[in-house]
Amino acid sequence: MAEPVLQVRGLSKQFGGLLALCDVNLQVERGEFRAIIGPNGAGKSTFFNTLSGWLKANAGRVLFEGRDITGHPPHRLTRGGIARTFQITSVFAGMSVLENVQVAILGYRGQTWRPWTPARTQHGELARELLERVGLAGEVGRQAGTLSHGDQKRLELAIALAGNPRLLLLDEPTAGMTARERLESIHLVHRIAGELGLTVVFTEHDMAVVFAVASHISVLHQGRLLAEGTPEAVRANPEVQQVYLGEAVIESEQRT
Repeated sequence: MAEPVLQVRGLSKQFGGLLALCDVNLQVERGEFRAIIGPNGAGKSTFFNTLSGWLKANAGRVLFEGRDITGHPPHRLTRGGIARTFQITSVFAGMSVLENVQVAILGYRGQTWRPWTPARTQHGELARELLERVGLAGEVGRQAGTLSHGDQKRLELAIALAGNPRLLLLDEPTAGMTARERLESIHLVHRIAGELGLTVVFTEHDMAVVFAVASHISVLHQGRLLAEGTPEAVRANPEVQQVYLGEAVIESEQRT
């Protein structure tokens, strides 16, 4: 049997007297499109930040492709095959769209130590291929800061793909978008993940987005894993309906 791409064992995180994560266990198989959902304060952001090395866990282990990566810093994880995006876009607004991706490629390859070699002269072909994949082929020369919010999210996805990841962690990938943009954006990620054979774990508030693409769903509530399973199983779970979904599931299905 193939090794799971991601295993989380007993992950806990405490801030003073607040237990933000409590003994969370999670297993993600290769090729899954896993959604992490839950009400505000459920621990989703803490889980993502602990998982991706931005916070240090108080207890538990994280394994990536069978290797223990607990406590590894973000830069080590990105070079090891894990890419992460954030709720707020983090592009270089003053650089061109193409240069943003070129700089990312240099960083992932450890080539940023070449101070006298302009980024714009390196890895142009690969950067253009990535931009074409996310639908930004016509924007290569445009200043990144002038892109729409949705297109900045596309650029951020291209930047994440520049490291040739095997696991993609997306923290609220459709935040700030209109309902139509959210569905278009998540379908784009879903298509690219299928084309490249990526495993994706993402947090999301919009249930229309979640049920449109997720292969499996994990529900956090007050820092604990409340339920997990297929979208159908989670939708039918009485506890999940009580603490989070309720009528929102029906409403989201009507919008898709």
